[in-house]
Amino acid sequence: MTQPLVTIVDDEPEIRRVLTDALEEAGFRTQSFARAREFEAALKRVTPDVCLVDLSLPDTDGLALVHRLALEQGAAVIIISGRAQVQDRVTGLELGADDYITKPFDPAEVVARIRARLRSPRQQTSQSDVAGFNGWTAHFDRYVLVDGSGAETPFSHAEGEVLRLFLDSPKRLISRSQMQEALGGAAGDSFDRAMDVRISRLRTKLGEDPKNPRLIKTIYGAGYIFLGDVEWR
Repeated sequence: MTQPLVTIVDDEPEIRRVLTDALEEAGFRTQSFARAREFEAALKRVTPDVCLVDLSLPDTDGLALVHRLALEQGAAVIIISGRAQVQDRVTGLELGADDYITKPFDPAEVVARIRARLRSPRQQTSQSDVAGFNGWTAHFDRYVLVDGSGAETPFSHAEGEVLRLFLDSPKRLISRSQMQEALGGAAGDSFDRAMDVRISRLRTKLGEDPKNPRLIKTIYGAGYIFLGDVEWR
């Protein structure tokens, strides 16, 4: 079986070397790039499983690159950045990143986070890539939601992981700890914030009333429950 491909986009040669050595020792294939332009050109030839992206790139805004990757590539996106402010973390997660690691970092932690991201929830229950529910159709192969009129709304890889988890377990309470176990990532405030952001964005895309959502209900102190009728196709 081909080992997962991890791409590294960082303009610091030492960072690229450290990450490459750690990942290849752990059994991953790697490609590294110093410029976003080189990386985007390579995407025409290869499809990475995980993208590690620095925010301070010399030729583009790293956050804009993260957003494009989340919506267009379907790969897991992990930000690795020296920006440690809470707002940078929040913005990165809101734009579709799956995780956020601050520099300096322990290479072993990066490897662990990548392995967690690759534990896809689709391996747990449904193997299908299309699900219908309450007038919507979710296409996980194309990362789009289609409403009854045929209008398409894209969703990110990170949002898709959460949506699939809900659709695989409709009308069942899913606790925060169950989400963390299924989706990976380090438990704590950062993971909780990431889930809040993704669920909020999913509700918006599904046209939910933020004060009284019909499909994704918050059970305060317990977790979430998806109330739709789901049919996998």
